[in-house]
Amino acid sequence: MTSKGLTRRELLAVAGLGGSSLALGGTRTQDASRSPFVLHHAPRARRIVFLFQSGGPSHLDLFDPKPELVRRNGEELPASVRMGQRLTGMSGNQSSLPLAASPFEFAQHGQSGAWVSSLLPHTARIADDLTFLKGMHTSAINHDPAVTFVQTGSELSGRPSLPAWISYGLGSSNPDLPASCILLTKNKGGQPLYARLWGSGFLPSRHQGVQFRSSGDPVLFLGNPPGVDRATRRRMLDTLGQLHRLQSEREGDPEIASRMAQHELAFAMQASVPEATDLSSEPEEVFELYGQEARDPGTYAANCLLARRLLERDVRCVQLFHQGWDQHGNLPGAIRTQCKETDQASAALVTDLKRRGLLEDTLVIWGGEFGRTSYSQGKLTSNNFGRDHHPRCFTMWMAGGGMRPGFSFGETDDLGYNLAQDGVHVHDFQALVLHLMGIDHERLVYPYQGREFRLTDVHGKVPWAVMA
Repeated sequence: MTSKGLTRRELLAVAGLGGSSLALGGTRTQDASRSPFVLHHAPRARRIVFLFQSGGPSHLDLFDPKPELVRRNGEELPASVRMGQRLTGMSGNQSSLPLAASPFEFAQHGQSGAWVSSLLPHTARIADDLTFLKGMHTSAINHDPAVTFVQTGSELSGRPSLPAWISYGLGSSNPDLPASCILLTKNKGGQPLYARLWGSGFLPSRHQGVQFRSSGDPVLFLGNPPGVDRATRRRMLDTLGQLHRLQSEREGDPEIASRMAQHELAFAMQASVPEATDLSSEPEEVFELYGQEARDPGTYAANCLLARRLLERDVRCVQLFHQGWDQHGNLPGAIRTQCKETDQASAALVTDLKRRGLLEDTLVIWGGEFGRTSYSQGKLTSNNFGRDHHPRCFTMWMAGGGMRPGFSFGETDDLGYNLAQDGVHVHDFQALVLHLMGIDHERLVYPYQGREFRLTDVHGKVPWAVMA
């Protein structure tokens, strides 16, 4: 027992509350679940939407044309280009690594002259609203660690997600909806996605993302059970809150406050979520903008439209996960399908936010966990081939929220295999997102297991050139 009558465990718990309250350098003003903190600097974005393309979209077939790759199609990948870099086990044992040119046409678009593939005609039309990060690179070469790295800043599971860090740092802008909402495209195969990718890790559980669903209750267990009405639920929560406060005073466990906040949020969501997810009030021209698939709940198009509705209700973070970009074989056919499912709705979301005056302070992000190889995985034919995982370079695009529109940053080499200049590491990307939200990534920390953790670990430099 300590001098104040607390056990060592209770003292540490109370100390943990004090440590987390200093996460933003002592700038906490109120409970994070109800009111945002004072910011490190003026934010450029109030909210973000991350259109995550799981599997690794091929930069070589979408945004990064390589005439030299066309000229050398079928030739062996030069050793001087590979430089002994590791390959996955899927192509590492190939006797030959033939260079594979993209079969798709590229053209420059808008006043910016951005290069976009013929696979993405709708994205091409908004090129002047986009910032292309062509020098993205990562440390991981396989899907699970690479996706985990983009989403949490670590290749190891268990760390808080990017939205969880933002929720922890800024709180919620709308007390009736989660700070982080997760939307998954239905009926998509591909690499599995786990709830830990939008989890809170060692942060208080109130900061975890809430997954929305396309059938039944939009959120699991949102409705009251038979025989329980809203007034009864309110009385139950009031009584439960009294018990929780007594427990909190006795034990000093910060997770008790998180449970209380989650119970209150769930009660508010019983009214707010059905309204937010009801697309029936949207006019016909909106469905024409996003595509008719937007009428089908759970499709990528419907999720993009739902994302706009959540963002205009001041949800802090919305994440869409769309699987199926892992094209080790049959890339020409498979990537056409992926682009058909995502191109129109992605562009529509940017357009819709812009015309509603929301793009200026909403950060839109499109991209996956890594790129694809400039050589063919498996046999290269005139109409079929695959591409393996490639962490050395890939492309993401961003829009709104303080980004420099109509701008391309970073270059790859003549074969699209290595960085040539202006690389942006995943930790740099995460530092950029936090900066645009008004957060210094080096100051947003959380004490855990004897050290201070942050999203970017001990790395990350904001690429200032990409901001307006």
